Amino acid sequence: MNTSKTRFLTLVLCTLAFISSAHAGTAPTYHPAVSAGLVKLQNQVLWEQDADERLPQASLTKIMTALLVLEKYQPDAVVTISPEAAAAHPTKIGLHKGDRMRVADLLAATLIHSANDACHALADWHSGNEEKFVERMNERAKQLGLHDTHFANACGFDAEGHYSSAHDLAKLADLALQNKTFSRLVTKQKMVIRTVDGKRKFIFQTTNALIGKYDGAMGVKTGFTFKAGPCLVAISKRNNVRVMIVMLNARNRWPNAREMFDLAFQQAPRLREQRVASRVVSSESKSL
Repeated sequence: MNTSKTRFLTLVLCTLAFISSAHAGTAPTYHPAVSAGLVKLQNQVLWEQDADERLPQASLTKIMTALLVLEKYQPDAVVTISPEAAAAHPTKIGLHKGDRMRVADLLAATLIHSANDACHALADWHSGNEEKFVERMNERAKQLGLHDTHFANACGFDAEGHYSSAHDLAKLADLALQNKTFSRLVTKQKMVIRTVDGKRKFIFQTTNALIGKYDGAMGVKTGFTFKAGPCLVAISKRNNVRVMIVMLNARNRWPNAREMFDLAFQQAPRLREQRVASRVVSSESKSL
């Protein structure tokens, strides 16, 4: 064996030993009380549990609703609230039949407060009624390759044929976050909006207990129904390191979310070292 090949083989073995020793016995264990979930550091999945299982996703549904609205976005368009939208429950901002609202304000209420009356009004505005909007949601899911996702309503109510998976929700959230309006709204703690005539004011706060309370939290969406349980897609970013967690039926949602973020950020330096070592091996192999 010539000298260069010997040197390369030695480098590979040393690098693999480094990676193995850095990983062995030090990788944190994720043990959230969830039916399904995942943790992603940058684009690497650190942990997953039943991430392809089809489960009710509650108001995480509203990520798709917002995406469709933003793909046709007319922030100053005026929506007249229908009786069906005004009757939506249980989480709402209190819209009345006949109220006239800007699309931008309805979108804010939908994403920040998870308001079902605002969500239903957006579906009406986008497609004429909720039934047609749901058809568009399912068409978009197919286009995006979300094979384990199907919608039966616009806002996330429990229903037959209404489900998603942790993998699909992570993919959907990543796409939605590429939109500046979406990414800006999901970081807000509270907001005030008004009807177009200014006669009625709505004050609401985020449903995300991490925003403003966990270092680096940047959204994304909460959800809860009795069938789905507490659900969450959350993003946190520190020193250019981005972590996403997805949790479906998370019985201890907020403490588990904080713990999962903490563990992921702890792993970041080691994974960075592994990537550097891998690049060294790759560079050396090309030089032979």
